[in-house]
Amino acid sequence: MKNKYFGLAVLAVASAPVALACDCCSVFSACNLQSENETGLIAGIAEQYTHFGTLQDDGHKISGDGEYLDSLVSQVFAGYNFNSRFSAQLNVPIIHRAYGSHTMNADTSGIGDISLIGNFRIYQQVEQDWSINWSVLGGAKLPTGDSSKLNLPDGVLPDGIGGHDLALGSGSVDGIVGSSISARWKRIFLTAQAQYAIRTQGDFGHRYANDWTWSGGPGAYLWLGQKSTLALQVVTSGESKGFDKFGGDTDPDSAATAVYLGPQLDYTWGSQLSAQLGADLPVSIENTGVQVVPDYRIRAALNWKF
Repeated sequence: MKNKYFGLAVLAVASAPVALACDCCSVFSACNLQSENETGLIAGIAEQYTHFGTLQDDGHKISGDGEYLDSLVSQVFAGYNFNSRFSAQLNVPIIHRAYGSHTMNADTSGIGDISLIGNFRIYQQVEQDWSINWSVLGGAKLPTGDSSKLNLPDGVLPDGIGGHDLALGSGSVDGIVGSSISARWKRIFLTAQAQYAIRTQGDFGHRYANDWTWSGGPGAYLWLGQKSTLALQVVTSGESKGFDKFGGDTDPDSAATAVYLGPQLDYTWGSQLSAQLGADLPVSIENTGVQVVPDYRIRAALNWKF
C-alpha cells in the first residue's frame, strides 16, 4: 500500500501545467512515476486545451473585435527508469491552434519543439503512514517545430495575437531546469514543483523570454483499494515571463504573469496505469501591452508503465 500512496502524490507533481505564452515549449514530465526500486519503460500522452478569449491592455480588460485563440497541445512521451533514482524522457508535442476574430478565422497545426529531460531523485523516504520525495530535472528543448509564424508581417493578425503565440517552434535550443517535492501523511498529501526555461535566440532574430512555471497544492485520497486509488487535489499554478526580443528590440506585447486555481483528479490502477484530469481558472493575469489572455484550461494525462 505504501507504494500506491507515494506514486499518486508524485503524479500530481510530475504533471506540470502548460505555460501561458509559449505552451509549445513546455514540458510534461512523467519521470517521477517510477515505483520504489523499479526500472522499465513509461509511455503516455498529456493533453491541454486552453481558450484565450479576453483582450487585455496592460492588465485591464478592453473591448475588441471578438479576438480568440484556441490552443490544443498533445504531448506524446516515452521515458525509461534506469533505477530508483534516475530516469530520462523524450517529449514530442503535437499542436493545433485555431485563431481569429469577427472578421477572420484561421488555424495552424504540426509538431512542436521536442525536449529530452533527465530526472534525478535526491531524497526519498517511504513509510506506512508518511512519505517524502524530492527530485530535480534538467534537459534541453530542440528546434524541431515550424517557426515561420515568427516572421509574419505587421497587421495580418487580430489585435492581441502575435506570431510568437502561433509559432509551433522557436528555432532555438533552450535549457530546462526544475525541481519537485511531495509529502504525505496518511490520506493527506502536499505537492509543489517549479520549472525554469532558459531561452536562446531563435529564428528570425526572435528570442522568447526566460520564464518560470509552477504548480502545487494540498490533496487527499478519496479511495484506497487493493488495486486502485483516487485522489482529489486543489492545484494552484502559474507562469511569469519577461519581454520577448525581436531583432534585439523589446516586444512590448509579450510579458505576462498569470496565476490559476482549480481541481485535479488523479487515478492509479496497480503499479502500471496512472491518469489525471484537471481544470484551471485564472485568478490573476497581469500582462504588458495588448494581449488575448486565457479564460480557462483543461488538462488530462494517461501514463502506462511497461
